[in-house]
Amino acid sequence: MRGCTLLFLCLFSGLLSAAQQQDDLAYSLGARLGERLHNEVPGLDVQALLDGLGQAYRNEPLRLSKEQIERQLEQHEQRLQEREARTQKEQAQRAQQQFFEREKSRPGTRELTGGVLVQELRAGSGKHPQAGSRVQVRYRGELADGSVFDQSESPQWFRLDSLIRGWQTALQAMPTGAKWRVVIPSEQGYGNEGAGDLIPPDAPLVFEVELLDVAD
Repeated sequence: MRGCTLLFLCLFSGLLSAAQQQDDLAYSLGARLGERLHNEVPGLDVQALLDGLGQAYRNEPLRLSKEQIERQLEQHEQRLQEREARTQKEQAQRAQQQFFEREKSRPGTRELTGGVLVQELRAGSGKHPQAGSRVQVRYRGELADGSVFDQSESPQWFRLDSLIRGWQTALQAMPTGAKWRVVIPSEQGYGNEGAGDLIPPDAPLVFEVELLDVAD
């Protein structure tokens, strides 16, 4: 009889342990979901959340139609994407401001129209391009972190008015034969859109530019 009692107690203890594990699992899932939703949707009606969770889990009729639920979730996802885009833009703007503060402290740096910064690396004595000029240049382009996104293998000809505004600003201030370090704010470069996979949105650009020749 004593042996049966011990067996019953062991079985009962096992059942309690399994039930506790299920309860702990449910609690853990709820806690993890709650943490995420607290950050993602502050001010959420928790009771409405529990009602929807319970009805869906038990396969009961839902208060909203599938179309209404999909619309609500799509709108929520759009709001999240907009918030993330705003956050990324604010971070990029702060990083750009800090970068330009450092660049302005470089010896010999001066500021042109639109916030373009230039530093003379080699003097020139030739004529200055005009807005409609063609320019022959050799260049190297970097992001603020120093990664190279473009460079010329040989001298290149461009119409000045086809280039980004920062280049137009800097080159019209350059005499032929000069070599400058040019730092361009994103507003004078590729702005909010960036340029493909090479240049992220709101990225300042750094160029070393040699102005080799000018033609009308």
